Amino acid sequence: MSVCKSLLRAILAIAALNLFLFTGVAAAGALDDVKARGKLIAGVRYDSAPFGYLDASGKVTGFDLDLINDIAKRMGVPIEYVQVTSQNRIPLLLSGKVDVLAATVTHTREREKVIDFSIDYAWDGTKLLVNKGSGIRSIADLNHSGKTITSNQGALDGPAAIKLAPQAKLVDFPEVQQAYLAVKQGVADALAVPFSLENQYVQKDDSVEIVGDFLTQQAIAFGMRQNDSAWRNAINAYLQDMVADGTYQAAYAKYFKGPPPRLPDMW
Repeated sequence: MSVCKSLLRAILAIAALNLFLFTGVAAAGALDDVKARGKLIAGVRYDSAPFGYLDASGKVTGFDLDLINDIAKRMGVPIEYVQVTSQNRIPLLLSGKVDVLAATVTHTREREKVIDFSIDYAWDGTKLLVNKGSGIRSIADLNHSGKTITSNQGALDGPAAIKLAPQAKLVDFPEVQQAYLAVKQGVADALAVPFSLENQYVQKDDSVEIVGDFLTQQAIAFGMRQNDSAWRNAINAYLQDMVADGTYQAAYAKYFKGPPPRLPDMW
């Protein structure tokens, strides 16, 4: 009997130790990592103006970067950028290569199965960019077997357009610039990407135009690994602080015309 009791005590002790160790590991997250490292590592886009892009001097800048820079400043740590694309950003986050994605990440239910999100901080939507004189005025004009829609790989815009024009062909490219050039060169009939990005092309090139209604409405948020509520809560609090003191509104005014369609949620 005493042997059984001793064995039971040993089993319970091991179970308690395992629970303690598991809880300790689970509690450690990105916030602790950033503090211990003394640096915030953010995945950012270099090809998604005005959210993240290279300026005329070759320096990466944009709305996403202004926001995540301010968050790092409020945390009291420097920031390091890791260039990401729409294809590799989530794998890089999940592998621990970055602490957060400030990379024009559209907030969707499907993506919530894989990663977690901050509160939404920007709102955009898919529209069509075409060459002037193309005769294309809406998505209905592309719903023919001889029409081609292009976009960038891993983004949601191309599939959204094809869903509304199922007879068209979708051709994706690794980068938005390649997809844009495909339209310019006549390889594709229309580019389906967010309006905010298309607007950058229209401002620089008067041979293209944006047509039709919004095909999608997209909420944009910071991406984080799942099961890390301390990190998510910290990011949300910093975002709300930026709204409260006007930093968010000032950053928005640098990259967009007019006021934001809405402000991030406050509580």
